[in-house]
Amino acid sequence: MAKRTMQEATFLILTALAAGSQHGYGIITDVRAISVGRVQLKAGTLYSALERLRADKLIEVDREEIVDSRLRRYYRLTPAGGDLLAAEAARLQANAHVAMSRLKPAAGMAT
Repeated sequence: MAKRTMQEATFLILTALAAGSQHGYGIITDVRAISVGRVQLKAGTLYSALERLRADKLIEVDREEIVDSRLRRYYRLTPAGGDLLAAEAARLQANAHVAMSRLKPAAGMAT
């Protein structure tokens, strides 16, 4: 069976964590910034994704702290998560390069 392509939300979550450990709200905010507002994760969606990424050993808990009587958990990218993110970024870049190279001749023909 072929490996599934990484979902955009997963790519953006891993990208957010590539800059350093963050807690949930920080990830939501960073994903919104990275996608220029196009992707706005809801808390339920984020925490489901974080649990899946932890189970897949792509991220791990960095630390926990109590803020305003609430637990704040920080997540970080694992080496396996960094490798997978780099491979996916390279795949996307290669696909974009092919698309742009095919568009350039077509753009020159347009009048």
